[in-house]
Amino acid sequence: MNSTQENKEKKLVVVGGGLAGSEAAWQAASRGIDVTLYEMRPVKLTPAHETGHLAEMVCSNSMGSLKAVSAPGLLKEEMRQLGSLIISTAEKNAVPAGGALAVDRTLFAAAISEAIKKHPRITVLHEEVKEIPSDGAVAIISSGPLTSDALTESLKTVADEEHLYFYDAISPIVEADSINMDIVFRASRYGKGGGDYLNCPMDEGQYDLFYEALMSGERVKSKPFEKIQYFEGCLPIEVLAERGKKTPLFGPMKPVGLVDPKTGKQPFAVIQLRAENRFGTSYSLVGFQTKLTWPEQRRIFKLIPGLEEVSFLRLGSLHRNTFLNSPRILSETLQCHVRPNLFLAGQIIGVEGYVESAAMGYLAGMNAARKLLNEEMAVPPETTAHGALVQYITKSPPKFFQPINTNFGLFPPVETSVKGPRKMKKADRYQKIVNRALGDLSSWISQYKILSNISQ
Repeated sequence: MNSTQENKEKKLVVVGGGLAGSEAAWQAASRGIDVTLYEMRPVKLTPAHETGHLAEMVCSNSMGSLKAVSAPGLLKEEMRQLGSLIISTAEKNAVPAGGALAVDRTLFAAAISEAIKKHPRITVLHEEVKEIPSDGAVAIISSGPLTSDALTESLKTVADEEHLYFYDAISPIVEADSINMDIVFRASRYGKGGGDYLNCPMDEGQYDLFYEALMSGERVKSKPFEKIQYFEGCLPIEVLAERGKKTPLFGPMKPVGLVDPKTGKQPFAVIQLRAENRFGTSYSLVGFQTKLTWPEQRRIFKLIPGLEEVSFLRLGSLHRNTFLNSPRILSETLQCHVRPNLFLAGQIIGVEGYVESAAMGYLAGMNAARKLLNEEMAVPPETTAHGALVQYITKSPPKFFQPINTNFGLFPPVETSVKGPRKMKKADRYQKIVNRALGDLSSWISQYKILSNISQ
């Protein structure tokens, strides 16, 4: 192979200059890869962005909790240890925010833009990419939740139209250990599937109280650019309830085919919970996508029998968001099954949040570089925050896939036995998850020489 051919093969195209794309470009370039980063702003603005800066934060200036013993805090610590551009720049441009990492958005985006544009191996082109790069090129698509119409159409060639979604319809997820199993019973409707679901039974009085709270609950107002069109099969629970007091009883709260073994009778209403992972550590409220504000969700959904003291791992939402059904199309290395030269990253693959998007950008950029350098692909252990997210977006049941933030419900369980019948305290369990994650991350970094070929 001559030098011209070798240099050509070590080039990477990154489409989208948000947090994921910026992190991906930086990581690949830092490993000796020449990167062309395309960002259509400011030539073509989205309905939400205001500048042409890379990594512009739109909705909030907060990157979430810094608490060491929390899933968001753990993800940030992993990114620090991996040499994340996004996290290091955020910390340099932080503003007071209690226990959260928040930034001066203008200074942060300007600093990322300057770092990227000064990197000798990165070329930034401010122009719209309307089609995914040709199959011969190694590329990363990280175009975000407001991907342009033209690129969205092109993505259908790898995703199929049925696997490309245009808004999030997200139900809350709760921690299994916080569900009151003295009230909830395990069963599937008409006995089909065994005890696949947890069922929260309601009598008529409980339903009346819940319905009134649902109708009066404060809701999040849609942003001007969202213009959400509800699908009949995925209506927010409160919108469904507006059609009549008994309407939810024929939808997600229908009791037919379910008998409460404690009473031997069919309840007046039932809310079903479905396991979110193979470990059974978290459950989602089936059919409870919602536009209630987060404080209202915590108040109203705790009226459900069995969920009075529940811990929410994720709250519900419904908003404009282009994302892919990643379990159908992505491998654990974030490569498309049908096009191994094409990597995907950021919110478009089904992660929620600035840091989660940047983390997936890191992995895509790192693995794209490894592919170009003929190195073994590297998948982080599922016990780490990075690995838990990767497993969720690539191994979840495709039929029920929804975007998610990092949370402890995604992690494999840890040994929680203590002397006597009592349970391990939640704080102690979370600490064990964090300790295990950081230990396994260190071993992974060493085993795959993750940081050995970085030069900045």
